[in-house]
Amino acid sequence: MICSSLQLRRFDASTSLCESLVDVLEQELRQLLTSGSMARPLGLATGRTMEPVYAGLVKRLQTWSGSDRQRLRKVWSSFNLDEYIGLEVRDPRSYQAFMDAWLGEPLQLSSSSLRVPDGQATDPDVAALNYSREVAARGGIGLQLLGLGANGHVGFNEPPCGPEQRCHVVTLSEATRHQNASMFGGNPAAVPHQAITLGVAEILAARDIHLVVTGRSKAPILARLLAMQRPEPSLPASWLLEHERVQLWADAEALSLA
Repeated sequence: MICSSLQLRRFDASTSLCESLVDVLEQELRQLLTSGSMARPLGLATGRTMEPVYAGLVKRLQTWSGSDRQRLRKVWSSFNLDEYIGLEVRDPRSYQAFMDAWLGEPLQLSSSSLRVPDGQATDPDVAALNYSREVAARGGIGLQLLGLGANGHVGFNEPPCGPEQRCHVVTLSEATRHQNASMFGGNPAAVPHQAITLGVAEILAARDIHLVVTGRSKAPILARLLAMQRPEPSLPASWLLEHERVQLWADAEALSLA
C-alpha cells in the first residue's frame, strides 16, 4: 500500500535514481544563483545513501562554466542534519569530514557555507539551540534531503519522537549505533553515544522534502511507513505525512516489501 500523501518516484536501480535526483539538485542550485542570499539554504544529509548522490552532483557541477562555479561558491548555503558529539572535526568518521570529502573539497566550499552542528561544543545543548537559531535566521530550509534509518529515524530523531521536537541533543539507540558501526571498524560500541540533530520541527518547516531510500535492508521500515494511515511517535519519519511537498525516492529493492 502506497501512502497517498507521499509523491513516490520509483526506480528500477539506484543509479538511475541518483541521476534523476541530481537533476533536481542542479535545478535548485541554478535557482540559488539567481536568488543569491535571498534563497533558503539546502538541508543536507550524510550516510551511504547520499554518497552516490553527492558524487553525481559534483560530476554534474564540474560541467558548469568556471564563472558559474565561482558564483555558486559565493552563494552556497547549506545546513547538515546532524553531527556526532565528541569527535574531532578532522576525524574521518565525523559528518564534518564526510561533507568536506564529498562536497567541500571537490567544490571548494568554505566551512562557513557548508554548516554542520558543533559536535565539539563544551555545552552541546547550547550548540543545538544556536544551530536551530541559525537555520531560522535564514528563513528555514528550502530543499531538505533525508535518508531513512532502519528504525524509522530521520536525521538522528530516534523513536519515540513528536513533531514539535526542535534541534536537540539525542542519545543514539543501539539499533542506530549498529547501523552506523561500519565507519567505526564494525564495532557498535565505538560509535558515539550522542549527537546533535535538527528536530522534526525544522524538517517539517522545509519548503520541499526529498526522502531517499535505497537497498533491500530498508525494505521492512519503508513498507511499514507506507502502510501507515497517520503519523506515530514510534516512527519519526511518519511525521512527513503531514507535509504537503514530500517526494519519496526509492529503488525496487527498497520497495520490495511495499
